[in-house]
Amino acid sequence: MNTEIRNNWTLDEIREIYFSPVLELMNRASNVHAKYNTTGEVQVCTLLSVKTGGCSEDCSYCPQAARYNTGVEAHKLMTYESVINNALDAKNGGSTRFCMGAAWRNVRDNSDFDNVIDMVKGVNAIGLEVCCTLGMLTEQQAQRLKEAGLYAYNHNLDTSDEHYGEIISTRTYKDRLETLDNVEKAGLSVCCGGIIGLGETDDDRIKLLHTLATREQHPESVPVNALVSVKGTPLEGREKVQVWDMVRMIATARVLMPKAMVRLSAGRNEMNYEQQALCFLAGANSIFTGEKLLTTPNPGFDADKEMFALLGLKPRESFKAEKEKEVALT
Repeated sequence: MNTEIRNNWTLDEIREIYFSPVLELMNRASNVHAKYNTTGEVQVCTLLSVKTGGCSEDCSYCPQAARYNTGVEAHKLMTYESVINNALDAKNGGSTRFCMGAAWRNVRDNSDFDNVIDMVKGVNAIGLEVCCTLGMLTEQQAQRLKEAGLYAYNHNLDTSDEHYGEIISTRTYKDRLETLDNVEKAGLSVCCGGIIGLGETDDDRIKLLHTLATREQHPESVPVNALVSVKGTPLEGREKVQVWDMVRMIATARVLMPKAMVRLSAGRNEMNYEQQALCFLAGANSIFTGEKLLTTPNPGFDADKEMFALLGLKPRESFKAEKEKEVALT
């Protein structure tokens, strides 16, 4: 079986992988994972909403959109001290990457962005990989974040280009791809994935994976989210995503992007340990821990420590890729 790293996957090749019998797909993905990564090692991340609610976008799944009545109150940007305390709690809880999310359509060059820059510097100083998800940003803004010590920038594509307009109208797929390009130009690590359960077809999922896997550089991190249906959003009442859909998506992502951190993300709160174990077996090697993912429920530190002990998993250390590069050069 060919397991080389490629960026020229065709849609037909991805369809063949995606639709292969699920146990065969899991076995293939597990073999690819073992070749390129340390099995049993999982990156533990924490995501904090540093500016909540009041967003002008109309993402159909998001409780933070100002136009939906979801019960999420809008809050101004958190203080520096509060963010640093949250980062220290995350580090003490076992996280090695700390992601800060702001409910902005795009980054603006103002005092709030200056404050986020200070937060990035502060979190970086305590030894955590720092990630931000702040909406669209320019190359110059990405460069400022890089200079402050930002490690990664998250900007999800959510779904396929064809289905995207059914979910969001306030920005385009092209806008999202341009932000990813700006992140790469600044030398930041790209975190980019999608959400399943948005009413998309299997072909939409395949096209999303094709877009990611045929970029000149695969994203360093690929979050796979299951829709958490929130009352008050247009996607309220959608059926829960089945675990086998998550497994199929994760396994295909692992085969296509062997070295990526494939993150089992939103929706994990509704999965038991056995279901999560299937996802790890399929090649997932990253999770978010902590009681909330921005505004939606998520397993806490204690539950994840119990799961890690049960499954024999160990946390991936911070800046592991950089340390390995340094060793290789000596």
